[in-house]
Amino acid sequence: MGGGAMFLIVILSVFNGFEGLVKKLYNAFYPDIKVTSILGKTFDADTNLISQLKKIDGVMYVSRSLEENAYIKYNDKENIATIKGVESNFKEITGIDSFILFGKYELENSGRYQAVIGAAIDQVLNTEMEDPVLKMQILVPKKGRRVYLNPEDAFEKNLALPVGVFAIQQEFDSKYVILPYALTEELLNEYSKATSLEIKTIDGSNAKEVIARIKTVMGKNYLVKDRLQQNESLYKVVKTERLAVYVILSFILFIISFNIIGSLSMLVMDKQKDITILKAMGATKSMIRNIFIAEGVLGAAIGASIGMFFGFVICLLQESFGLVKLQGSGSFIIDSYPVEMHLQDFSITFLIVISISFIAAIYPATKAANRNVSLK
Repeated sequence: MGGGAMFLIVILSVFNGFEGLVKKLYNAFYPDIKVTSILGKTFDADTNLISQLKKIDGVMYVSRSLEENAYIKYNDKENIATIKGVESNFKEITGIDSFILFGKYELENSGRYQAVIGAAIDQVLNTEMEDPVLKMQILVPKKGRRVYLNPEDAFEKNLALPVGVFAIQQEFDSKYVILPYALTEELLNEYSKATSLEIKTIDGSNAKEVIARIKTVMGKNYLVKDRLQQNESLYKVVKTERLAVYVILSFILFIISFNIIGSLSMLVMDKQKDITILKAMGATKSMIRNIFIAEGVLGAAIGASIGMFFGFVICLLQESFGLVKLQGSGSFIIDSYPVEMHLQDFSITFLIVISISFIAAIYPATKAANRNVSLK
């Protein structure tokens, strides 16, 4: 059982590492709380509304976000992307600046508009971050149904200098170009509007209470979601995968537990005379059964403790030195298997081992209690 417990701890810790990594990547783009409109794509978000939200107890930062699909041209390269206009505090809300692959996260400099683009989009556009002059052209279709003789007249155009590339994950890297909110306002002719309000809460604040206060300010025509609700499908998948890991590995431990049945059966055969002596001294069947059950459980508990200790050492070494590398790690954000140990995994593993060993010990213990052996 010790080996099974060790593998359970190692596998669960690696699973925790990947889970934590995925959540960290998503948290780099999703805020603590997001406000969107039920009635349409954009809504009024003037400075008065922002001031009201900032006054709410538990709110640290509020950023307007304005998104739209756009046609991007750089040199002779082109691509379709989603432009996301954000305010200066967006990096404090999401932490996206910690995922800059090269360049820098800076959206404005001396009144000059700048852009930070996803790594997959950068591969298509082949931008030159070192070029301080060559700008990226952004085109957004004008609203309305007018017919233009010159196709280019059907687009609102503006320029931004690409200064940074972020790499979070493919979902974001291949979709987004981050721009200043003011530039996006001009392109869309949507002044003081937002597709969403992105909010960071003060550490330690109660998210449900903060959301309730935001709903009071915003009214019933808005959706206010916490981070879990924004990525509901992701968290459901993570929970399902964790449950599957527990079930599969518990089944493996159950198979291993047949060793307990075998070893206890051999012990019963070896201790026949001792059983007879105990019965002669007045020991009941339940006492004898409990002795053998305790023997099986104690052995499993010692084995599980040793196994979990070695599992802890292996995880600690992997966490500290990254001994086991990921294949193709040069193109990934990490180069070795991530590990994250949780106390609850140790507790649950120990309880699983004890429970399975208890069940496995019942049959040979009962057989020992019912044996009738004469002392010669």
